[in-house]
Amino acid sequence: MAGYLSRRRRAEEGAYWPGFVDAMAQLLLVVTFLLSVFIVAQFLAAREISGRDSVLVQLKAQIAELTELLAMEKSAKAEVEANLLAMTDTLNAEKAKAAEMLAGLSAAGGAVSVSGLQTEIDKEKAISADALAKVELLNQQIAAMRRQLAELNGLLADSEARNKQSEAQITDLGKRLNAALAQKVQELQKYRSEFFGRLRQILSQRSDILVVGDRFVFQSEVLFPKAGADLNPAGTEEMTKLATAIKQLEVEIPPDINWVLRVDGHTDADPIQSAQFKSNWELSTARAIAVVKFLIAQGVQPRHLVAAGFGEFQPLDPGTSEDAKSQNRRIELKLTER
Repeated sequence: MAGYLSRRRRAEEGAYWPGFVDAMAQLLLVVTFLLSVFIVAQFLAAREISGRDSVLVQLKAQIAELTELLAMEKSAKAEVEANLLAMTDTLNAEKAKAAEMLAGLSAAGGAVSVSGLQTEIDKEKAISADALAKVELLNQQIAAMRRQLAELNGLLADSEARNKQSEAQITDLGKRLNAALAQKVQELQKYRSEFFGRLRQILSQRSDILVVGDRFVFQSEVLFPKAGADLNPAGTEEMTKLATAIKQLEVEIPPDINWVLRVDGHTDADPIQSAQFKSNWELSTARAIAVVKFLIAQGVQPRHLVAAGFGEFQPLDPGTSEDAKSQNRRIELKLTER
């Protein structure tokens, strides 16, 4: 009888623990499965995103999520351990009750079915084995999740390294581009100086042609009749000299330097009194175009010429005297980059 009671106590002691393990294992399995599905979905979505910056953002988000999930896993583990302790206390209490019941049965001379008890023990063993298998699967899934986290960290590190390398290359390219542009500007400045020096020699006998900053200024009366846009004989002569200088410049300036000669037309502030031109805008523009067309007819390349009209809105002298108006009626030539 004593052996029977001992076997029964062992069976009843094991009856509580497997059921609890099974419940906890199933709960952890479901949570881990959902986490794994979520992580895999996020990882596949991240691979489809194009662009370095988008990949970096996605990877960082996934790492943050995985870190949070790991923290949740640790919290759940701590909670399970607390529950296990509570269940152990409960199990000990139940064991004590079972011992009392067995003692009562023994005293009463009751009979217990040995075969039925063995069947229950076999069932509990099967349940325990299944729970252990589920726990092992859960551990494997957690290990796989950690490996994925390590891979994502590696991808992030590689992306950041490539990003730094690209930024360094862009910085170097910008420096070289700025240096090349500065060199081209210096070359154009050199040819501009030569061009203006040559024009000074050609036009040095004309007192009505001025140099203002980096521009040659022709008074309109030198080139055009009053309120007209057709070159007069004196204007034709001066523009012929100018065309010769420009054609020489086209030969000397290397083709990789983008330059133009800008021809700007200006008028005074008096309203135009002409049926041909409705405003000073039209008159100033027509005069600039007339100069450009003449230079093209003399053999200057059209791609090196620009015509612009400013009307009366860019005066050299803001006064209203006749002398001020005369200065403001002008054609300006400026050699510049395109």
